[in-house]
Amino acid sequence: MIQSKSHNLSINNLSSIRLLSFSLILFVQISFAQKKDENIGTEVVNVVKPYTPTISDAFKVKEVPSLNDNETSKKEEVKYQIFSFPVASTFTPSKGKAASVDKAKQEKLFSNYATFGLGNYGTANAELFVSHELDNYQYLGGMVRHQSSQGGIKNVLLDDKFSESSINLMYGYNRQQTNFKLDLGYKNEGYNWYGLPLENPNFNNIRLDTINPSHQYNTISLGSELAISDSFFQKANLNFMAFSDNYGSKENRFIIKPVFNFDFGNTAVKAKFNIDYLNTSFDTSYLLQYPVVGVNTNIQKSNLIFSANPSYQLLKNDLSIELGAEVAFLSRMKDVYAGIKNESKSSFFIYPKVKLSYKVVGDLMIAFAGAEGGLTQNSYANFVGQNKFLSPTLFIEPTDKQYDVYAGLKGKLASTLSYNVKASYVSAKNQALFKTNPYLSAPSENYSYGNSFDVVYDNIKTLSFFGELKSDVNKNISLGLNAEVNDYKTTFQQEAWNLPTIKASFTTDFNVGKKWYAGTQLFYVGERKDAFTNYQLFVFPDSVQTLEAYFDINAHIGYKYNERLTAFLKGNNLANQSYNRWLNYPVQGAQVIIGASYKFDF
Repeated sequence: MIQSKSHNLSINNLSSIRLLSFSLILFVQISFAQKKDENIGTEVVNVVKPYTPTISDAFKVKEVPSLNDNETSKKEEVKYQIFSFPVASTFTPSKGKAASVDKAKQEKLFSNYATFGLGNYGTANAELFVSHELDNYQYLGGMVRHQSSQGGIKNVLLDDKFSESSINLMYGYNRQQTNFKLDLGYKNEGYNWYGLPLENPNFNNIRLDTINPSHQYNTISLGSELAISDSFFQKANLNFMAFSDNYGSKENRFIIKPVFNFDFGNTAVKAKFNIDYLNTSFDTSYLLQYPVVGVNTNIQKSNLIFSANPSYQLLKNDLSIELGAEVAFLSRMKDVYAGIKNESKSSFFIYPKVKLSYKVVGDLMIAFAGAEGGLTQNSYANFVGQNKFLSPTLFIEPTDKQYDVYAGLKGKLASTLSYNVKASYVSAKNQALFKTNPYLSAPSENYSYGNSFDVVYDNIKTLSFFGELKSDVNKNISLGLNAEVNDYKTTFQQEAWNLPTIKASFTTDFNVGKKWYAGTQLFYVGERKDAFTNYQLFVFPDSVQTLEAYFDINAHIGYKYNERLTAFLKGNNLANQSYNRWLNYPVQGAQVIIGASYKFDF
């Protein structure tokens, strides 16, 4: 606003007045200029005050002026509403795509394969596996294996060839929570008693062509397993095995093993049961081989073992505890030795089943300890699996492992290096030991020349130390090293026959590129003790023999020609040591096998 002391005029009015005054003055001057002769006269003009307009201080007008009304007006509430209506559109957004990632091509899996290899000593290896899916839940499979050698060990006078052939048929069913497997198999093994004691003084007087060292084993097996997940019934195994040889020995074994599992919060309760029936018979005993009219020299054994092992597991933070016990019942249903029937006896046994583990430093260090025991059913078939040169004259007894107390540490020294160290103390009654049969003064059987082994039993306490290192350097290289040291204390036997005090092994496996792979296995077995007994002229000298420690090197290398065909080269006993695995039983020297494996689908 513009103000004057005399008048209140606006800026526009003031401009109009000035323009009007200027026009009047100009008009007057022009008028007087037209009257040249007229006398103007004299006028007196009094100026009271000069007009000087001023501008007052400016101030900002508020956007929201304050209201001086006694009653404040309320704001009108504004409501928003959307009126939607469909709009036709042909636009279709494109689907999102994941960014591509470069990855290695997955190796194709085949359902069948065949392997064949040949080597020195007339060695032949063959294996064939085929399978067929009946539907989405069932399958059938079959496997045939053969391994043989024509022998040729230096300084061995008898035939030392061997062979193993087997065939297995399999059926499987897997649907939802039920898993069932069935296996039927037959196996034939042929090994020779070629380990004649060359130091025998009467050996040169024996015609070698009268000795037939062949010993044949036959096995018929039937096994099944039923497992149900998400059920208190976990699984059950049923197995039957008929084992026999070409000397009239027979053995039948039937095993049932059901397992039940119950979970109560963090506590898992498990119950294992075992029914193990064994019946074994041999035509004769070793020291009573000579046929005598009216004298029965056979051996018959029937043992039934029933055991129950309830246990429960507690998990709390880094501590895991499994507490349990095993109660076993042994019934000697038949016990005949050399035609003499012994009184059948029954016995009860109770064993600890305790395991503890504690994570001291996460997965880097885990301390563990335990105390376990059990009653083990020994059998002719199991003994043959450990020693192929047994005589068919064995006395079969179960082993009573009273306790096995152990403690140790395991964990990781680095992300790719794990370790395991353990110390244990074991007390066992009737622990089985292999010992060389004596040389008889007038051998009547092919295995009575001191060239076969017997099973003897003793109560043995064993102090053992074990250590192991494993490393997966990367996906192409893996290493393993372990060693075990044992100290044995026997009760009746002079030595712990054929049990080594030291065992060690070192293994490597690695891949070279995508085509090549290789591996090595190094084994060291320390000294063992055995005894040679020469029965001549009723003089029974018993001489303890020391079997030297041996070192063995095995290796293999393979080349993958394509996803189906692979060629391989294997070597055993590459150190070419002529060591004795058993007394008077030297092994073959360096062995090399070359072969190929082919995968296929029908």
